[in-house]
Formats: sequence, C-alpha cells, structure tokens
Amino acid sequence: MTENKNTLWTETVPGGGHWSYRIRRGTTLRFTDLEGGANVAILLYRADERLERLNLQDTLKAQHTAHLTAGNVLYSDMGRILASIAADTVGWHDPLCGVSDAALVRARHGDKRYQEHRNAMHRNGKDSLLIEIGKWGLGLRDLVPNVNLFSKVTVDAEGRFHYVPGNSRKGDSVDLRFEMDTLLALSTAPHPLDPAPEYAPKKVSIEAWESGVAPADDICRLSCPENGRGYHNTELAHR
Repeated sequence: MTENKNTLWTETVPGGGHWSYRIRRGTTLRFTDLEGGANVAILLYRADERLERLNLQDTLKAQHTAHLTAGNVLYSDMGRILASIAADTVGWHDPLCGVSDAALVRARHGDKRYQEHRNAMHRNGKDSLLIEIGKWGLGLRDLVPNVNLFSKVTVDAEGRFHYVPGNSRKGDSVDLRFEMDTLLALSTAPHPLDPAPEYAPKKVSIEAWESGVAPADDICRLSCPENGRGYHNTELAHR
C-alpha cells in the first residue's frame, strides 16, 4: 500500500450509513474494511462544476476492463480523471451493478422504519446517496452509475451476474487518490446482489492524507495509452 505520512483526518462510516465530502486535488483517501464483507457505493462529481461527473461507461471502455483495481482510474464524462486507484489489497471492485433501492431491501430483509427502529432502521443505497448529493444541490437526475468498493461480481457466458461472497476481508483497504477537486458521496448499504439473509452492512474507516497527484511514472498513468491522454486532459484544466 502507499505510504501514509501526513494524515489530515479520519472518519468511520457505520454499516448502512452515508457520507459526503469535498476532496481536494492531491489528496488520497484510504478506505478500510473494518469487519470483512463491506460494500461502499461511491459517486464522484467535479467540485466546481458538478455537471461533470463520474462516467463508468467511459471508465471501463477506455481501460478495457469490467472491474477495477490498482492502476485503474475513474473518468469523468469530459475525459478527465477524477480519481485513481493508487493501491489496493482487495483486487476487484464492482463497477456494474449499481445500488439497492427501498423495494429490494424490503423484499429481502423486511421493513424496518426509523419510526419504530431508530438508528437500526434498514437503509438502501439509492436513498442514501440521494440524501448525500441533495446536501450539495444535486438530485435524482444526477444519480449516475456508481462503483461498489470491496465487492466482486462476475459475469457468466450467458450474461448473468454472480455475486462473490467474501471478496473483502477484515483489514483490506483501497487507496483512492484524487486528481481533481471532487465531491465524493458514498453509502455503506449492502450490495444489491448480496444474498445474505440478514441485513448486516459493515462499517468502514476513511483516512485522508496529502499525497500529491499521480507522478509521471505512476502505474495509473502508464497502464494504458488512454490514461496518459486522460491525465493530459486533466492537467489542461489546472493550468
């Protein structure tokens, strides 16, 4: 993993929680699975122009992949790189399956509302992300496809998705380095394909430090020619 020298702050997000923050260019966030089996659905928006946001279709197409790990980057819909995966002990993060909604959680786990259960209520990914982006003036039309950190989903020859339990173990982590000032919103609700019979989302920690942006010899820049062009586009926006 990348060396951590100048910690700026730390945060713990409980299982089923949600959170958002404006992350400065040149900051790295380390997400750590504190229990094993975590899922962190993330959305990214350019902080000073939120019409520019994460585009997973271009992210996957440009890098010729259907999953994300160290060396991959997260593209905006303007061909710039919002963030890069600088280090990763998990090895596979799901960019395909989106988030749960209220109907799915209710059908799978029953209905536990705040009125009766307070903080033990059942939360879903879609509503959680809408709450967070709403704090920044965004809404339903701004809810784009997300990345599910720590989760693995494979696709068989017939095009069917298969969730892989146990992909992330206690203590696993992924370092997300921000190449632009970015609004990050996240939910720790369970993955929509998680077959667990009990509603038991896992907590994660976040540690932030000043890392600087990707250097010239960084694997994220060099992993494919498209990423080199993406970094060039990103740097043009910061001249």
